[in-house]
Amino acid sequence: MLDSFWKMPNRRFADGEVVMGRWPGSVLYYEVQVTSYDDVSHLYTVKYKDGTELALKESDIRSQSSFKHRKSQSSSSSPSRRSTSRSRSRSPGRPAKGRRRSSSQSREHKDDKKKTIQETNLALLKPSENNTRRYNGEPDSTERNDTSCIILEQKLKPDLEIERVLEQYSLRSREEEKKKEEIYSEKKIFETIKTIEKASSKTKELEFGGRIGTFMLIFFLPATVFYLLLMCKQDDPSLTNFPPPLPALESLWEARVFGVFLLWFFLQALFSLLPIGKVVEGLPLSNGRKLQYRINGFYAFILTATAIGTLLYFQFELHYLYDHFMQFAVSAAAFSMVLSIYLYIRSLKAPEEELAPGGNSGYLVYDFFTGHELNPRIGSFDLKYFCELRPGLIGWVVINLAMLLAEMKIHNQSMPSLSMILVNSFQLLYVVDALWNEEAILTTMDITHDGFGFMLAFGDLVWVPFVYSLQAFYLVGHPTVISWPVAAAITILNCIGYYIFRSANSQKNNFRRNPADPKLAYLKFIPTATGKGLLVTGWWGFVRHPNYLGDIIMALAWSLPCGFNHILPYFYVIYFICLLIHREARDEHHCKQKYGLAWERYCQRVPYRIFPYIY
Repeated sequence: MLDSFWKMPNRRFADGEVVMGRWPGSVLYYEVQVTSYDDVSHLYTVKYKDGTELALKESDIRSQSSFKHRKSQSSSSSPSRRSTSRSRSRSPGRPAKGRRRSSSQSREHKDDKKKTIQETNLALLKPSENNTRRYNGEPDSTERNDTSCIILEQKLKPDLEIERVLEQYSLRSREEEKKKEEIYSEKKIFETIKTIEKASSKTKELEFGGRIGTFMLIFFLPATVFYLLLMCKQDDPSLTNFPPPLPALESLWEARVFGVFLLWFFLQALFSLLPIGKVVEGLPLSNGRKLQYRINGFYAFILTATAIGTLLYFQFELHYLYDHFMQFAVSAAAFSMVLSIYLYIRSLKAPEEELAPGGNSGYLVYDFFTGHELNPRIGSFDLKYFCELRPGLIGWVVINLAMLLAEMKIHNQSMPSLSMILVNSFQLLYVVDALWNEEAILTTMDITHDGFGFMLAFGDLVWVPFVYSLQAFYLVGHPTVISWPVAAAITILNCIGYYIFRSANSQKNNFRRNPADPKLAYLKFIPTATGKGLLVTGWWGFVRHPNYLGDIIMALAWSLPCGFNHILPYFYVIYFICLLIHREARDEHHCKQKYGLAWERYCQRVPYRIFPYIY
């Protein structure tokens, strides 16, 4: 208790106290309530009226009493001049020094009073209307397709504002900060409020079972992969045939196989560094900075296909992959573990603002698993972005092709079975689509929220290529004959899933990139406090995650060609449903914190999460 007494003077505002907090990225203050205080980062967590929670520095918070007695210091001669000349208003709470107020200044003071009322009620500054309800996620009508506010923001946002947001959390003296504030106020014409997410702080809510759960997953995930592969090799891969006979440990490792895997990994890295394809910017980071990414995944796929075709032309036996499949899986798992250790060690020296919001708990095992650093880079080479699509996803297609050739060789067939053709075709379409729409991955949770640790490294390099190819691997040892009508029905099912998946993702990504696009004028949305909109028409008005629904339908279509003799080839669709339901729960939690009341209204408007009328 004595220790708490000595720490009390360091905190100025108490929990539950109603104060005025400055909105990040602006000079506007709003009425907020203090909910908590972090003794380590010295940041206050405050809650706005619309439910949005942000972390603010003490210098960005003022008491209500001092804010209400603020006086305007604008020296503009008339209200009409204010629209064309620079505003000379000073920072809030800075008193005037012995100057007589003119009639124009008196009018200004009245305008400031009105402005203060608008600010206190979280109004969005717009020259023609009071948008208090719209800003708080309470639009006059629940749905809107008005993008005039977004267009205004794009036209009127000055370059100085961007510079100021970038330097918002830099360490500078208070005098310099005040001068910067004055310069910004003088240059400012209009300002549209936009949320800048708080800099990374300690992760308080642990996922995946916390420290114990993540520790167990580090061992459970590799064990699951090896179990599935061993079961597929059995004549009877039923669940009752457990455990499968274990191979000798020395047979699981071969230096040549590991060398082939390294060659594959670095070949894909080389392809990604080629100066072909456009360069785009990702979403803003917590400090306002945007990283650049080269979009050339489809070109890498074409180059890979050319290289594989050349090898086959010179009689290279690609079914070597099938013969050493378990050894390739062990090599990939070993490499992902080494990569994860490297990622964690380098993350210990990363700046605070570059850490992942979900992987900064301070617990070694948890941060190692979820990823401590958000975007680890070696120069301009982004490790997480590269692993997301290149070695694992393209490797998945190569493995499927190897299984097709192995089936033909083992069963002395002149052409692959219809089941194998369907599996290869469906999954090839999925991969090509992902690479063709590579830019869309920049808006996913993997890139914007999750750090790069064991979870993503193992998932990208081991789980995707060796588990997602399970149907093709199964068909090699357990051929399944299907009729043409059945094949046609399965193809239609896959096309339906693909159409839902692609059209839903295209709607979302196009709206996120340019919500003011005239082509998207038909889409209605609920405005939020962050400046983003929540779509309530199209696929996103049908269910909250229509892309997940399309993904699950396609996953089922991939498993159906394997027949119904065993449940093993259906592991993928079962796992995928569990994965997407868990990810949907993470999305819901994240969006509720981010969008506040607007998200609650969206959930009322779109009640079903993934499966319409079911879930």
